[in-house]
Amino acid sequence: MKIVENKLESRTTKTCSENKPLELYIFTDPLCFKCWSLEMVIKKLELEYSHYFTLSYILSCKISRLNPACSGRKAKGGHPKTLLEYCLGSGREQERKNDLPFIASIAVKAAELQGKNKGIRFYRKLQEYLFYREMNITNPQTLIACAKEAGLDVEEFKKDIHSTSASKAFQCDLYVTNEMGVTDFPTVVMFTNNADEEGIKLTGNYPYEVYVKILREMLKREPEKSSLPPILTYLKMQKWVTAKEISFVYDRPKFQVELELKKLKLQKKVDRIKCERGEFWRYIGGD
Repeated sequence: MKIVENKLESRTTKTCSENKPLELYIFTDPLCFKCWSLEMVIKKLELEYSHYFTLSYILSCKISRLNPACSGRKAKGGHPKTLLEYCLGSGREQERKNDLPFIASIAVKAAELQGKNKGIRFYRKLQEYLFYREMNITNPQTLIACAKEAGLDVEEFKKDIHSTSASKAFQCDLYVTNEMGVTDFPTVVMFTNNADEEGIKLTGNYPYEVYVKILREMLKREPEKSSLPPILTYLKMQKWVTAKEISFVYDRPKFQVELELKKLKLQKKVDRIKCERGEFWRYIGGD
């Protein structure tokens, strides 16, 4: 845990208010397993304490992964193409699997052009496709499928992913990552609405109680916890979950959670999916 100077003011839109006096910035790599693991903690934090903070994702990755083999290629006729145009237009995504991390990040920035919440929803959908469904999230067809499921305007998304706005937004995230001295992912940075106060930076994954303790210290009071929604409502919100995630979010023994999930399956409200990574539960309809 480190105390850090607020270098984000000039690069991000201030969204703190008296009602939401804190800002949480998640420095993340969409292809990073540790970043995916943190999402379980962030989701619980949102459910219980989102009335105190705004949430923003700053996308990045290891610098060594930003130099793919296809950089510097030229299109037919000798005219150079942008790296994104080359990789999305040449069919190389069929040959390579998730080794062009910036494509996923630019896609998230394109989704954010339709609103921050939609961007977060798309980001989590990408992780679902990668870690639950084990699909290549640098494939254009996969990106479009994620956009549909995240509720985006797909035609706008197709345009935005090739736009300079999305590319510049990702470049801005890389700049902020460098300015904040973030080199490992995930990293969480928290600030108050007082620009003169220093923030707190946590690199890596910590127990849920650590984040709540920091919220309490930064608020200088005991935060009021919101009630959790019914498990079926949570499933409807997330679509794909593990019994482990529900057990964590609801502080309930895993065997109790599995019993409830099996009851919901008998009611044809959820389905059980088995794959190499384990067993997942998918919401399929019904209230």
